[in-house]
Amino acid sequence: MADLDSQAGIISQGKTGHYRWSVCALLFFATTINYIDRQVLGILAPVLQKEIGWNQIDYGYIVTAFQAAYAIGLLSVGRLIDKVGTKIGYGVSIFVWSLAAMGHALVKTVFGFGFARFTLGLGESGNFPAAIKATAEWFPKKERALATGIFNSGANIGAVVAPLVVPWLTLTWSWREAFIFTGALGFIWVVLWAWLFQLPRKQPRLTKEELAFIESDPPEPETEKIPWVSLLKHRQTWAFVVGKFLTDPIWWFYLYWLPLFLNERYGLDLAHLGPPLIVIYTMTSIGSIGGGWLSGLFIKRGYSINKGRKIVMLISAVLIVPIVFAAVVPEWWAVFLIGVAAASHQGWSANLFTTASDMFPKKAIGSVVGLGGMAGAIGGMLIATAAGFILQLTGSYVPLFIICGSVYLLALLLFHILVPRMEPAAL
Repeated sequence: MADLDSQAGIISQGKTGHYRWSVCALLFFATTINYIDRQVLGILAPVLQKEIGWNQIDYGYIVTAFQAAYAIGLLSVGRLIDKVGTKIGYGVSIFVWSLAAMGHALVKTVFGFGFARFTLGLGESGNFPAAIKATAEWFPKKERALATGIFNSGANIGAVVAPLVVPWLTLTWSWREAFIFTGALGFIWVVLWAWLFQLPRKQPRLTKEELAFIESDPPEPETEKIPWVSLLKHRQTWAFVVGKFLTDPIWWFYLYWLPLFLNERYGLDLAHLGPPLIVIYTMTSIGSIGGGWLSGLFIKRGYSINKGRKIVMLISAVLIVPIVFAAVVPEWWAVFLIGVAAASHQGWSANLFTTASDMFPKKAIGSVVGLGGMAGAIGGMLIATAAGFILQLTGSYVPLFIICGSVYLLALLLFHILVPRMEPAAL
């Protein structure tokens, strides 16, 4: 243990190299592009609602099409990435979703947008299984939550960049150009990924000392191909799946309905949506990185991985509760409450994601994350359809924000019941 601590100290001083953080940067930029592409529709929803002529229920179905494809993709993409490897699996995924993102510019009906979102969902389903697997390949357990928090903060940066760029593109040209220019970003990333990424033992730019640090965890037992049925027999799988099913839909709600909420509740048009959204998603970046850093700090100070992760998840869940008042307060109070809740969600998410690599060997991580992501997407389908009907029938966001504020404590309770000690699954 002393040797590992001394290696960690050397690494932290930058004496043995930091190439693994270059890999983390690639994951960060992929996640940024991922969220720019999926955020464009939400920002343009008030404009498209008038131009295309959809109502809240139609919009709920369009969002549900993305969620359905995302769930279907996650059912298989995790297994595919485990089989073909991170490099190929991630590259193909972002190539497909970039084509789909640009394809939105070609449609002009509710059905057309539903089809475009479905295709985008299939491609984007590869992002997080591949990124979590790459993190497990390139980082020891003591750094994974921080690395996950950093690349996961790309979601927030993408959500900040989108309201800066999309209104300008739309007002300068049209909403079609907004989809084309943002969708094209992924092709640049694919070139960089093909050039820079290899597994640590195949990467010539990596020093021996850094490779030793990356591989400093106790060796994992050799495992054969792990069937899905085998994964579903373990409480660790269900803990991750339940956590994703209950809390991922809240993030989807933020992405797709915040612009509409600000437009309908406070009268903000496309030219004025940017500042509130930028504030909210800037706060989420702090939550994502801070949540990963905080659990890492607890672990370095002697807390078990189980205790360190769950304490941060509890703090995040408690901070989210005040969002239940977001629909009944003045504009910037609502922005603040939503920003704190969204930031706390990302702190929660960074640690929940990391529990997959805490409890499963590297060969199974893509599959486990895929299962959890599928569950989150199914939850997203439910809340998308429900939100459309609730808003169309009542015109009130209060029930939706009550849901947002209450599910995290329930999710943590169920997670703890299923894995009170977060022991590695005996596969």
